[in-house]
Amino acid sequence: MPESRLNSMTGIIRIHPADNVGVTSRDVKAGRRDGEIVFRQDIPAGHKVALVGIPEGGLVRKYGFSIARANRPITAGEHVHSHNAATTLGSSNVSVREMAVPEISKFRGPVPTFQGFRRPDGRVAIRNEIWIINTVGCVNVPSQHIAEMAARRWVVPGSSIDGIHAFAHPYGCSQLGGDLDNTRKILASLVRHPNAAAVLILGLGCENNTLRSFLEEVGEFDPDRIRFFSAQDVGDEEEKGLEEVEKLVAYASGFQREALPASELVLGMKCGGSDGFSGLTANPLVGRIADRHTEWGGTVILTEVPEMFGAEQAIFPRCQDTATLESAVEMVNRFRDYFLRHNEPVSENPSPGNKDGGITTLEEKSLGCIQKGGMAPVRHIGRYGDSSPQKLGGLSLIEGPGNDGVSSTALAAAGAHVILFTTGRGTPLGVPVPTLKVSTNTDLARRKPKWIDFDAGTLLDPDGSDPAEDLMKLVLAVASGQPARNEINGFREIAIWKQGVTL
Repeated sequence: MPESRLNSMTGIIRIHPADNVGVTSRDVKAGRRDGEIVFRQDIPAGHKVALVGIPEGGLVRKYGFSIARANRPITAGEHVHSHNAATTLGSSNVSVREMAVPEISKFRGPVPTFQGFRRPDGRVAIRNEIWIINTVGCVNVPSQHIAEMAARRWVVPGSSIDGIHAFAHPYGCSQLGGDLDNTRKILASLVRHPNAAAVLILGLGCENNTLRSFLEEVGEFDPDRIRFFSAQDVGDEEEKGLEEVEKLVAYASGFQREALPASELVLGMKCGGSDGFSGLTANPLVGRIADRHTEWGGTVILTEVPEMFGAEQAIFPRCQDTATLESAVEMVNRFRDYFLRHNEPVSENPSPGNKDGGITTLEEKSLGCIQKGGMAPVRHIGRYGDSSPQKLGGLSLIEGPGNDGVSSTALAAAGAHVILFTTGRGTPLGVPVPTLKVSTNTDLARRKPKWIDFDAGTLLDPDGSDPAEDLMKLVLAVASGQPARNEINGFREIAIWKQGVTL
């Protein structure tokens, strides 16, 4: 969203000329006047105030789109939230006939470089790490012990190995059907991730996710890059693990950083713990990064499909062709059906923390959420666990829920080298790839400096600098080896989407 759309009065931000609500930039007391608006109640920062009277049944508009319907008359200056406005979303599916596919030209622009690694298959990487991926949760602890011992031995000053990490999870046994497929797909995609210079796959020996079936999911691989064994087949699995990791270290040590075009980076965009400023500061700022990166020919990945509900009219018309549009609509409708199969309302979102921060309905959350994609064209639709193409020159939409851990893991599995994670409430979460936290407000950045990598709250009080330029510089620095906060803190984990029966 261009900065010019942030049309601010003294304490009220009006995002779009068609909006009939604004957002308070700070706490406001009842009785205060701001231009022609007299505040009727105390209104917290990030919450909405009516700019004009809205009749009962009238649409509440923000971002230029409807976000709710008034369930009683609302007076200008009144607080607009869940006490007087409600979702308009129903259970009916989205129709492809509702969308118009525009002509989208290919973007071009000067491309900077970063210091990364070139893999034998031609893909680029921003970390030279060794990952230990276990087929089943039963060997979580041995895999973590192997990683810890190996890191103490081989991740030392002067080494080209950036880290050795294991990623615990509870799955791989007692799973059936789609859940077992999801576990295999996500873990196999992580095995193939270019940030992992080499991978040790650790099995148990009796799990549903057998080592044989898992290797079939991984596909063809270089035996110098991937080693594997089942713990039941060896005397001491930790000793055997260290023997295998030593061979992987010898292989991975052959890679060195070199100048590579930024267009080959894959950026994942995620939001979590949103507040009333998410759609005004951090998400639009990340959207500007998306526009810049796709102009270079790069790939940007979005997921969180339930947080596209109610915002389809703002993103789906950017699909590059009718086939892509049909796939996008099918993805959203499939997710709606998933909710309905479990007898859950489609609009069961936002979370309590979102509401405390000023977000009233899913439409409002969704329209703020998709700001992270900027205005880039949608060129790829993927199922959960799928990889996204490099050098796409647009957006890749990957199927996945809104849950922070599950969706962030899906972004990493889809090939994101780094994730730009916007947050108004704060979270320490990190996944296998650098997870840059972009705060929506300066107060959060000041309170949680160990969590936050970048403060987008400065957009509310600009100092003349270009925050998009500063954030892009940070992305390129992290791609060149500078650690993100989650890496400094050791916050690295995965979460896998579970939908069905556990035996």
